[in-house]
Amino acid sequence: MDLAELIAQHTHDEGVHVSRIPRLDLVRISGATGPVHSMHEQAVVFVAKGSKRVVIGKNIFTHAADQFLIVSIEVPVIGEVTDATADEPYLCMRLHLNVAVLRELIMEAELQNEVAHKLSLGLALGTVTPELLAAVTRLVALLDTPRAIPVLAPMVEREILYRLLISDQAGRLLQIARPRSKLSEVSKAIDFIKCNFDKALRMSDVARKAGMSLSALNQHFKAATALSPLQYQKHVRLHAARRLILTESVDAAAAAYRVGYESPSQFSREYRRLFGAPPIRDLAMRSVLPATAMRRTD
Repeated sequence: MDLAELIAQHTHDEGVHVSRIPRLDLVRISGATGPVHSMHEQAVVFVAKGSKRVVIGKNIFTHAADQFLIVSIEVPVIGEVTDATADEPYLCMRLHLNVAVLRELIMEAELQNEVAHKLSLGLALGTVTPELLAAVTRLVALLDTPRAIPVLAPMVEREILYRLLISDQAGRLLQIARPRSKLSEVSKAIDFIKCNFDKALRMSDVARKAGMSLSALNQHFKAATALSPLQYQKHVRLHAARRLILTESVDAAAAAYRVGYESPSQFSREYRRLFGAPPIRDLAMRSVLPATAMRRTD
């Protein structure tokens, strides 16, 4: 059974399915979608059927079955499934990256002296080799034998991570794993912003938490995320507000206040600018959409 058949077998409903295997999600979408905004977590994604367009900043990636998508740092993206029907749905699997295992493998495989690529955009496409595809397929196939998952899944996951470490995106994996890389410093800045997104932040505090100068923070943060730290905070705020509106039916003014806005009118303007419509549209959608329609599809 190939990867597409395995994913189809374990995804009868639309949207994202959290599997029994730790860090592994499966996705099924039975039609082309419009643009979907999300914060994409650190992960590697393999498309088994169909294709998807992913936009970050001014960069556009078309992701199909011959490539994997590597997300090296949490970034705001716009995803759009472009090739899917009810009979031929878009199918993919997403494996959240285990940084501790990456570090172990780098030591065991004596890759610690390899030169990591310079810091670049936190999203890229890599080539799927037959060996990598075989390992990914074996991992999903373990869902058919739940008793074997605790024993075999960690072994197969290690193989997948190893094959990524020797792929054409090895430099990004090395950046992720190295605790004192520029990427890890940007990650610290992101963690601080996410923990304090509803507060007024001084960029000097963000830079200090990241262990960087203010100029270095701005330079490297934008290189990795296509946003300045303040723009990133705005994205985190607006995504948090949208979750409140869609999942808790919170009105726009209350959502604005809870995510740190003092001006509801400013919140509404920035919400419309990012999502293409005012908050009231999403509140109206919440009353008519089934829960499955609001699942993330990245």
